[in-house]
Amino acid sequence: MKQTIEHNWLQSDFEKFERTLNGQAGSLVHAFRRQAFAQFAAAGFPTTANEEWRFTNVEPIARGKFLRASATGDVADQDLRPFIIPDPAAIRLVFVDGFFAGHLSKVPVLPAGVRVESLAAALAADVPGVIDHLGSLVRPHDNGFTALNTAFLWDGAFISVPAGSRLEVPVHLLFLATGASEGRAIYPRNLIIAGAGADLSVVETYAGSGRRVYLTNAVTEMFLGTHATVEHDKLQRESPGAFHVGTSAIRQDAETLFASTTMNLGGALVRNTVHATLAGEGGDCTLNGLSLGTGGQLVDNHTSIDHAAPGCTSHELYKSVLDGRSRGVFNGKIFVRKDAQKTDAKQTNKTLLLSDDATIDTKPQLEIFADDVKCTHGATVGQLDEDQVFYLRARGIGEIEARDMLTFAFAGDVIDRVHVESLRSQLHGLVHQLLHEGRIPNDH
Repeated sequence: MKQTIEHNWLQSDFEKFERTLNGQAGSLVHAFRRQAFAQFAAAGFPTTANEEWRFTNVEPIARGKFLRASATGDVADQDLRPFIIPDPAAIRLVFVDGFFAGHLSKVPVLPAGVRVESLAAALAADVPGVIDHLGSLVRPHDNGFTALNTAFLWDGAFISVPAGSRLEVPVHLLFLATGASEGRAIYPRNLIIAGAGADLSVVETYAGSGRRVYLTNAVTEMFLGTHATVEHDKLQRESPGAFHVGTSAIRQDAETLFASTTMNLGGALVRNTVHATLAGEGGDCTLNGLSLGTGGQLVDNHTSIDHAAPGCTSHELYKSVLDGRSRGVFNGKIFVRKDAQKTDAKQTNKTLLLSDDATIDTKPQLEIFADDVKCTHGATVGQLDEDQVFYLRARGIGEIEARDMLTFAFAGDVIDRVHVESLRSQLHGLVHQLLHEGRIPNDH
C-alpha cells in the first residue's frame, strides 16, 4: 500500500541528494538510482501483510524520517579501537557515516590485479566489471529497503580478486556510525568479485558509538567464479537505539566454496537477509549465525539457499540467545530446483530462551523439485537444562557462573565457526563479557 507521508520526506531527501551529484546526474548509475526510487515510491516500506515481513514491523523506521547522513570528519584512530579486528596485517577500509575515510583505512601494496577500494572511487574510475555486476543480485523491486539503498547508492567497499589470485590476509570493512545527529540514514553498498580460483576472506563490521537513533541500510553482493573460495564474516554491533537492515546476496559458480557467519550483538530492530544461489555444479555453501537479544530488541534472520545446479552441498546453523522481552525471528528456506539432483542440504535453527518473556518465531522451509536429494531441516526452542546447572553447582560452581558457562557453550558453537582467527578470539571475549555482565537493556 502506498504511504504518502513517508514518500514526501524521502522524495525531498532524494532530490537533495541529486543536487549534490553535479555532472554525475546524467550517468548510467544515476539512472539506476532514479529507477530504484521509483520502485520505492510504488511499493513503500514492507508491512506485516507481506509474508516475508510478517513478524517484523518496520513502522518505527517509516515513522522515523531518517535522512541521508552527511560526511563526518571528527573520527580518530582511537575511536576505532573497540571495533577493529586485532590483526595488524589485515587490510582495512573504514567508512564513517557511510563515507570512505581514507585516513583511517589501511591498504598495503596488493598483488597484481587485486583491487580493494571504495565503491565511489571504483565508479568514478569506471573500473571494468563494476557496472556489470552492481545490482544484478539485489534488485530494487526486492523490497523497499533494497530500493532505498540503491536510490541513495554512493559509497561502500569494492573488492576484486582476479582469477588465480589469493589474498593472504583478511579484508576488514568497518562501517562506523557516529550518531553525530539524530535520525540519520546510512546506505553502505558493497561489491565483492572473486575470479576463477581466487581465494579471500572478508569481515564486515557495522558498529555505532553513543546511543542516538539511526538507520543502517546495507547491501552486499558477492560473486564467486569457478573454483573460488570466499570466507565471510559479518559482525553487527550497532548502538542500542539503532535500526539495522542488511541484505547479502551471493552467486556461486561451479566447484566454489562459500562460508559465512553472521553475529548480531546490538541494535534495537535488526533484519538480516542472506540469499545464496548455487548456480554451478559442485558448489558448497555454509551459512551460520548467532544472535544475542535482550530488553525489547527484535532480531530477524531470513535466509535462502537456492540449489539451482546438481551436486551441490549446503549447511546452515543459526542460533539465538534471547533474554528480557526480546524477540527473535528465523525464516530459512532451501530451494532445490528440478535439475539439481544429488543435492545435500542441512538446516538447523536452535534458540535458547533465558526469560519467560523472550519469544522466537521460527520457520524452516524446504521446497524440493528434484527426486534424488538428501535434505533435512529442524528447529528447537528451549531453556537451560536444570540438570546440567545442578551438575555444575554440585561441583562448587555458583549458580550464575554455571548458567553463564552453559549459555556460552551454546553460543560458542557458532563463534568457533568464525573464519578469521583474530576476530574469533575477540568474539570469545566480547560474547563472554556480554553474557556475564548482562547486555544494555533496550526498550525501543
